[in-house]
This record gives sequence, structure tokens and C-alpha cells, in this order.
Amino acid sequence: MSNLKLFEGSEIRAKWDDDEDQWYFVVQDVIAFLTDSPNSVDYWYRLKQRASENEGIELSTICRLLKFKASNNKTYKYESANTQSLLRII
Repeated sequence: MSNLKLFEGSEIRAKWDDDEDQWYFVVQDVIAFLTDSPNSVDYWYRLKQRASENEGIELSTICRLLKFKASNNKTYKYESANTQSLLRII
């Protein structure tokens, strides 16, 4: 099951995991929504880098790579996080 979630006009790609009974959200989409950053990919990269350097935390380890459609209708793997992981990132 794959859905597009709308939050105040912003699209956040999400996928339901039947085995784990939870949603996974594309981290870049959540970052774009929360920060209004024009480049959420770069923002996520720098956030991971800072967390690793300053706190010794690898944020990528709490994410899963899941396939989602991009704006060009091609499918790519994106770092995705469940609700608990998103709250840790935030």
C-alpha cells in the first residue's frame, strides 16, 4: 500500500509496511515540509553529517531505503523512516 500524504499543501510520500504495521515516510519530504528548505536533499545530507561529527550518531541507521516514485515518474530508493525514527531525527 503506497500513499501520498498531504500536510498543509505539502506532499509527503508514505508507504505502509504490513509486516510491521506502520507507515514509513520519505525523510526528504518531511524535511522539506518542516524547514521550507529549497533543497531538502542537501539539508538532509548536512544534518546527517553534523549529527555524525558532533554527536557520533548515524541517522541513516534508523532509516530504511524504500522505493518511491519521483517527480519524473521514475522509481528511486529514498531514505524513509517510521514515526518513531522521524521523531528522533526531529
